[in-house]
Amino acid sequence: MSGAPLETEEEPHFERAFEPAHGQAIAVADGVRRLTVNNPGPFTFHGTNSYIVGERTLAVIDPGPLDDAHLAALLRAIDGRPVSHILVSHTHRDHAPLARVLQEKVGGVIAAEGPHRPSRTLHDGEVNPFSESADMDFVPDLALADGATVEGDGWALTALATPGHTANHLSFALNGTGIVFSADHVMAWATSIVAPPDGAMRDYMASLDKMLARDDRLYLPGHGGPVTEPAKFLRGLRAHRRMRERGVLERIRRGDSGISEIVQALYASTDPRLHGAAALSVLAHLEDLVERGLVMTDGPPALMGHYRLAGD
Repeated sequence: MSGAPLETEEEPHFERAFEPAHGQAIAVADGVRRLTVNNPGPFTFHGTNSYIVGERTLAVIDPGPLDDAHLAALLRAIDGRPVSHILVSHTHRDHAPLARVLQEKVGGVIAAEGPHRPSRTLHDGEVNPFSESADMDFVPDLALADGATVEGDGWALTALATPGHTANHLSFALNGTGIVFSADHVMAWATSIVAPPDGAMRDYMASLDKMLARDDRLYLPGHGGPVTEPAKFLRGLRAHRRMRERGVLERIRRGDSGISEIVQALYASTDPRLHGAAALSVLAHLEDLVERGLVMTDGPPALMGHYRLAGD
């Protein structure tokens, strides 16, 4: 496994200093500009980042939600130049819905991994708590497999399958630059939400390891500012998730059998508005722990389930 061994890994340093400059195109690298949607919130930070790549023929990455002001800002930044591709990292509503509207204005091929889907089938009676967050109408013109490349005048972008946050999550490597558009897989300001059944912790951890095997120098995320030391930050994210896993196991060892009890103990200092997401994150850990045989429950892992250590 790439990266430092667990005992030397440190928690990530989250960087929350960020000026969104809503409505403005900000140069963040050679041939790359960022425009941030004015849709701040507990899950979106200061807003969703869209990126424009290229100088002559352009690619737009993550056009964002249905927002007239942001559409106008994108059109100003595009300034009549041809757009060959509109790439979508994943199908949450803060990233995908504007793609078709933008295409009607500027053309281009809409490319993504595929339509929205959960990471696993729903259990009997289970409701997807994040279904309203997904753009269920989104269908790309071009389905991108892992490693697929799209090209424009002076640039090429390679799709990197990074499931975990969603099943269809892609990051995009700007070939020859060491830059990756990491979307919601890796963000400098906070950890990514991994919420079953949309997301899966085992997939997310595998995606971290996959990205650690690369040698990139800069991540441009879907929210907040850049990640300037990707390898160090990835190791920190991996350590953070492992710490959470150990915390879940310790709470069960101490007698907590329900997710609500575990959340109250492990997320005591977290904004209460995020406790619902925290519960889903704990469920994601428990799904993985049950699959690995470390924790037991009756029936499939569920938010209202009761958990015990294997062998108890």
